[in-house]
Amino acid sequence: MTGTVPPLAIAPSRRSGRDRGPGGSLVTTSSAREVARAWESFAAGEDVETGVRPEILASWYRCRDRYDVDRTLDVAPGARSEAAERIDNGVIFTALGGLGALAGKEVERDGAVVTVTDGDGRVLGSWGDPTAQRRAELHNLAPWSSWSEQCTGTNGMGTSLEMSGPVTVTGPEHWCEAFHQWACAGISIRDVVTGSPVASINISRWNASLSELVPAWLTTAVACVEQEIYRRAVYEADKVIFEFNRKSAQFSGPFMAIDRGGNVVAANEAAVSLLGLTGETPIAAGAIEPAQRWMPEISGLSGVVRWAKDRAQAATDWSGYACLPMGPGEDATSLTMRPVVDANHVVGMLCAFGVQEGEPYESPSEAAAGPLPRRVIGMRNDRLVLLAPSEIRYAEADRNIVWLSTERGRIQAATRGLENVERLLTPYGFSRVHRRFLVNLRRVAELERGIKGELFLIMDSRSHEFVPVSRRHAPELRRMLGV
Repeated sequence: MTGTVPPLAIAPSRRSGRDRGPGGSLVTTSSAREVARAWESFAAGEDVETGVRPEILASWYRCRDRYDVDRTLDVAPGARSEAAERIDNGVIFTALGGLGALAGKEVERDGAVVTVTDGDGRVLGSWGDPTAQRRAELHNLAPWSSWSEQCTGTNGMGTSLEMSGPVTVTGPEHWCEAFHQWACAGISIRDVVTGSPVASINISRWNASLSELVPAWLTTAVACVEQEIYRRAVYEADKVIFEFNRKSAQFSGPFMAIDRGGNVVAANEAAVSLLGLTGETPIAAGAIEPAQRWMPEISGLSGVVRWAKDRAQAATDWSGYACLPMGPGEDATSLTMRPVVDANHVVGMLCAFGVQEGEPYESPSEAAAGPLPRRVIGMRNDRLVLLAPSEIRYAEADRNIVWLSTERGRIQAATRGLENVERLLTPYGFSRVHRRFLVNLRRVAELERGIKGELFLIMDSRSHEFVPVSRRHAPELRRMLGV
C-alpha cells in the first residue's frame, strides 16, 4: 500500500448523549423518525421524494423495485462459494486487509467494527471492538457473508458498491429493519479500466452515530489503495501496446488493441479511419494513460469483449470472432479477437477487422423482458428526482457519470454508465447519436450543419441547446428522423 493514511477518529472516546436519542437509540432522534416514517410509506409501496437523502432513496428504489430484498431480513446470507475473484486483486485485498487491521485498532475504544469486502459484497475480514464484533455476528456481519445491496439491502458496504464516493447509512436508512440500530459508512475501490467495483471498506457502529470525519478518512484511505490499481492499469497497457506493435506488421487491414474494459489503447491508421477518429488521437501512438483511451461506438462490442475474456481466461491461446455493424444501418464486419496474457491473466485483446478465425460468437438469447421502470431516477443537490422519460431531452456521459438534460434543469442520473441508461431509455424513443450522447428523438427541434459538414441536433430552440452527431451515426439518424 502506498501513500499516507491519516489517523482515524470515528467518534469521541466517551460516548455523549448527542450520539443517541432520548431513548438511547439511533431511531429516536427527530431526523431518524422522519426517515423511519418515509421508510414505512416506501416499503408499503408508496413513492417518496423528500425527507430522505437522494443516494439512500435511490438505493431503496433498487432494493424494492429491482432486487426485491425482503425488508424483514435480519441475517445476511452466506456468500456464494463460486464468487469469482477479479483479475490480480490479491495485492488490493492485502493492502485493504492491512488498512482494515490498522483502523480496527483505532476504533476499538469507540465500539466500532471495520470490514473489508470484495467487489461482490462478500466480507473478507473484520476488525475492531470484540463486543461490537460479537453483536455484528448476530446479523452475520462476518467473513464469508454477503452484504451486497442485492442480498442485504441498503447498507454501507453494499450501497458503496453501487455508487462512487463515500456513503453513510444511519439507523432507519437501512432497508432491512433489523439493521436500524446500526450506523455505517463505506466506500468502494474501483477498477480504473472497467469502472467496476473491486472491493469496499466499511466502518459500523452499534446504536451510536459516526463522526462526520469518517467519509473524508475513507476517501483518503481508498486513494492510497487506488494508486496500486492505477499502476496496474498502466503496466497492463504497456504489455498490450508491446504486443500490438509486435503483431501489427502481420495485418494490412484495420488492427487495434483494447484493454480489459474494451477501451482502445492502440490502433493502426486503417483502424483509426474505420473508427472515425483523427490521426492526432493518442491511440495512434498508444494510450498508456487510462484517460486517453477510447470506447468504440460499435453496437454489441461490450458483450463480445466480456465473452472473449471469459473464453480466453480458460485457454489463453484462444481466438474467436464476431460480426458486428461498425455503425447504425451498416453491414456487419467480422472482428477476430486474440488475448494478450500476462501471468496467466487476460489483460487485453488484439482485434483484427475483416478476419474470421477461431470460435464464432453466438449472441445470447435475450432474457424475457421484465416490467419497464416506472420512472427514471435522478439526483440533484439533496433531492432525488423522479423523471418521466418524456421529460428528458438528452443524456450526456462524463465517464461513468450520466447527466440528464430536462425541463427541470441538468440532473445527474442515479444509474451509472451511458450504456445502462441507454438500456432504460431505448424503449421510449431514445437513440445513441455519439459515444457521449443519447437523445430523445421526439424532442429534436432542429438540425444544423457545421462549417465542416458536421451535424448538430438542436434540442431546445429557445436556448439553442446543441448535441453533436458522430459521422457514423448520421445516416441512421437521418433515416429515423425522415430527413
